[in-house]
Amino acid sequence: MNNPRIAPYRIDVPQTALDDLRDRLRRTRWAPDLPGTGWERGVPTAYLRERAAYWADGFDWRAQEAALNAYPQFTTTIDGANVHFLHVRSAEPAAVPLLLLHGWPGSVVEFLDLIGPLTDPVAHGGTPADAFHLVIPSLPGYGFSGPLPGPGWTDGRTAAALAELMARLGHDRYLVQGGDVGAFIAPLIGRAAPEHVAGVHVNALLTFPTGDPAVMAGLSEAERGRLAGMEKWQRELGAYMNLQGTRPQTIAAALHDSPAGQLAWIVEKFKDWTDPAAKLPEDAVDRDRLLTDVSVYWFTGTAGPAAHTYYERFNDAAAWAPKPRGTVPTAVAVFPTDFSVRPLAEQAHNVVRWSEFDRGGHFAALEAPDVLVAELRAFQRSLR
Repeated sequence: MNNPRIAPYRIDVPQTALDDLRDRLRRTRWAPDLPGTGWERGVPTAYLRERAAYWADGFDWRAQEAALNAYPQFTTTIDGANVHFLHVRSAEPAAVPLLLLHGWPGSVVEFLDLIGPLTDPVAHGGTPADAFHLVIPSLPGYGFSGPLPGPGWTDGRTAAALAELMARLGHDRYLVQGGDVGAFIAPLIGRAAPEHVAGVHVNALLTFPTGDPAVMAGLSEAERGRLAGMEKWQRELGAYMNLQGTRPQTIAAALHDSPAGQLAWIVEKFKDWTDPAAKLPEDAVDRDRLLTDVSVYWFTGTAGPAAHTYYERFNDAAAWAPKPRGTVPTAVAVFPTDFSVRPLAEQAHNVVRWSEFDRGGHFAALEAPDVLVAELRAFQRSLR
């Protein structure tokens, strides 16, 4: 890539860091399980001990590192922050640029199973017209982008930085896909650069009541059920969000020092948020892929910086202020654990496609990559 502001990057975790991880895991001071309890109170220690033992003595980080390094990676500095990204070009000359955005507790690891089908569709049941050039960044403050240079990195600032990244790469017209945190940021990129964003695709989109009585009165029973589900989620499963959004540095002290704690903090989400048909996290997501994601947070020391982005979101008045409806064509994919409500989404976004699926969950790219690939292909076709 012939741009002096963009440098090639290769993941190379020092052996000393691997040895330190194994040593810490083996010396973990385990919290006792409360007899007669299970997942309803958090990650059971018996389960966590088994996963930590495999992370220490069975998991092959070097193999996962090599799998990531099989794709071209780069870093660049935007608005004072380091931004790491994969840039995987298709061999198809008419391929459409696509920016893929992970969420929390995610990373670029989420998208590994999408790269082949999206860049080389002919080899994966598609046509040349289904091809994409992929840009897959580590969000500022996450993973290989490393810690942020200071406070103030709101979702809007991140959106502006990623729009600049696409411009710096020469992608003048592109699509954006995001889930979780990425579903906050992707529409903001459309708002920041509507002349460059041809379409926005989101999953795990949160939709909030606006107080319009007519809209609320018109909701179906199923839509009211989703709103009730979101309220229950906030009451029973939102502790991580409130802690990261109010006291990120406190939780950072624990997660930065204890890999077992980091594992518990993330694996809990893969239990709570994945397809309800999955009894355990590894029933929904490959065990090694999940541990690769956890390892990225551990080796980069970004549990704290990622948590600080929640503080910015909680304290960003612009994020919650009323704003004009977005104009960029937007597609919403709804998986079984999502709470998206179409009439509420349509108040904020120019929704042109709404798709609901009966399998998969919050981590769609990891749980149902084939579904997400088909969705992105169909959305791209609809915009031609």
